[in-house]
Amino acid sequence: MKRAELSKKITKQLGRTNAEFELLKEGDRVLVGLSGGKDSLTLVHGLKHLQRVAPYEFRFKAVTISYGMGENYDFLTRHCKEYGIEHEVYQTNIFEIAKEKIRSNSSYCSFFSRMRRGALYTYALEHGFNKVALGHHLDDAIESFFMNMFYNGTMRSMPPIYKTKKGLYVIRPLIEIRERQLAGFVKKNGFVAIGDEMCPAMRFDIKEPYVRENMKEFVGELEGRFKDVVKYIRASFRHIHDDTFFDKTRLSL
Repeated sequence: MKRAELSKKITKQLGRTNAEFELLKEGDRVLVGLSGGKDSLTLVHGLKHLQRVAPYEFRFKAVTISYGMGENYDFLTRHCKEYGIEHEVYQTNIFEIAKEKIRSNSSYCSFFSRMRRGALYTYALEHGFNKVALGHHLDDAIESFFMNMFYNGTMRSMPPIYKTKKGLYVIRPLIEIRERQLAGFVKKNGFVAIGDEMCPAMRFDIKEPYVRENMKEFVGELEGRFKDVVKYIRASFRHIHDDTFFDKTRLSL
C-alpha cells in the first residue's frame, strides 16, 4: 500500500491541534469531504497518518459529493484505492436544484458550499458517522475573520471543533496549518489537485467571489508589511478578552 509523504511541520501541527482540542477519540467514525483539492487531499492523508500513530482506533471514510452534472471522479477513486483510503462518490441533484433556486448573475458560491455541507451531514447521519472532517486551514480562518468584520460587522472565525444541532461534531484538523504548506504537500507528492474548474458555479452566469479574494489579498499585503502578522493573529485567536469591546452583555459591571 502506498503512503504519502507529509512534512514534519504538517504532522507536528496536526498532532498538536488534534491533542489540544480532542478532535479524534477512541471509536470515532469520521466522514471526510474529499473534493480533490489540495486541502481535502492533505486532510485524508493527514487522517491516515493519525490512524497509524494515534494510541486509539478510529475509522474514517472519504466521500466526494457529486452535484449531478456528469462529473467523473474515477481518478479520486483510484487515488484512494492506491493509498488504502475508503472512498465513495455520493450522488446528489444539487445542480438541478440550483437551476431553480438561483437567479441569473447572482453571487452564489456560498449556495453550493451550504448544499455540499448539507449533503455531507445527511450522509453522515444516515450512515452512522459521529464526526465530519473539513479541510479548512489557517488562512481560511483568518480570511473569514476579516470578512465577517469588514462585511458583516461581527467578530467570528472558524473553530477547530463544534457540534451541530443534529448532534454531529464538525472538526477541522488542518485549521492551524498554512495554505502554502498544503500546496507544498500536493506538489511534493506529485498529486493532481482539482481547482475551481470543478465548481458547479462555473456553469452559471455568476459574479466572481471577490470578497474572499479581497481578503486573501489583504492578508497577503499585511504579511508583506508585517513579517509575523499571521503568527500574532493566530495567537490572538487564543487570547480573547471579550469584556473589552462594546457588547454590554460581556462587560464586567
